[in-house]
Amino acid sequence: MLEVKNVKKDFKRRIKTWKWVKDLFAPKHEKFHALKGISFNIQQWEKVAFIWPNGAGKSTTIKAILWILHYDNWKIRIFDKDPMIEREEIAKQTASVFGQRSQLLYHLPLIDSFNFFRIMYDIPQDKFNERLNKFSEKFWLKEFLDQPVRKLSLGQRMKWEIVASLLHEPKAIFLDEPTVWLDIIAKKVLYEILNEINKKENVTIFLTSHDLNDIENLCDRAIIINKWEILYDWQLEDLMATHANKKFIRYKAKDTLQREEIVIENDPQVVQKTLKFLFENKEVEDVKVENVPLEDVIEEFYH
Repeated sequence: MLEVKNVKKDFKRRIKTWKWVKDLFAPKHEKFHALKGISFNIQQWEKVAFIWPNGAGKSTTIKAILWILHYDNWKIRIFDKDPMIEREEIAKQTASVFGQRSQLLYHLPLIDSFNFFRIMYDIPQDKFNERLNKFSEKFWLKEFLDQPVRKLSLGQRMKWEIVASLLHEPKAIFLDEPTVWLDIIAKKVLYEILNEINKKENVTIFLTSHDLNDIENLCDRAIIINKWEILYDWQLEDLMATHANKKFIRYKAKDTLQREEIVIENDPQVVQKTLKFLFENKEVEDVKVENVPLEDVIEEFYH
């Protein structure tokens, strides 16, 4: 579905000196790499998390893949098409949601934005009505269809951005911080919707997010990159099994107010023995066995 080879993108930044007059009339610039020599492949129907440190090029990569931002030198194919040449065809098969960028028509009612997308993507009216009703009901948003976008809260607007991206039945969706303005309930609904369309409509999910809950709930594969080098590219489950070398057993004993915590080796036999010891020696009312947080696992790659 997606093939990226030797991705490169350079920018210029201004060099400041103490000579402000010279800086004003004859500024100097230096080149710096936003992206440099990254290659990866994504198959249809995969759910992939793209994890980089802040400011390291995640959003730049998505924009370059979709030809929103022109790239300098690389080979890229989406559905065996070149985005530089066949951008319109690719747009019909893909969708993107940027948490900091809106695609809705700011001063017009929401329904006008959606009718614009219906015409642009040539969506049959019955299919358009079906999908709009389905997704707006899931997010409890039908009552807002006649309101101007500018009158919506950031959270409401973000929900509609997601709905808009799904109307034309894309085969791949690129998500950049999609839950940045969503509340807990809306996040859960979004996870359900995206996992459902991945399963039923074979939609590929390509996610960048700083919210580790997004990654854990939406993705099966993780690509971890630092300083333009791929440090990890494998299944998310294997990442946890390989790099999460501890487990936390948190329990509440009878007649106590607080939970106690035991940190043990990440080994099934050790977990079994510890739980057996607990239940034999304490009156346990509640117990949870938890992995190391994914955030802690990923942080190890950046040290």
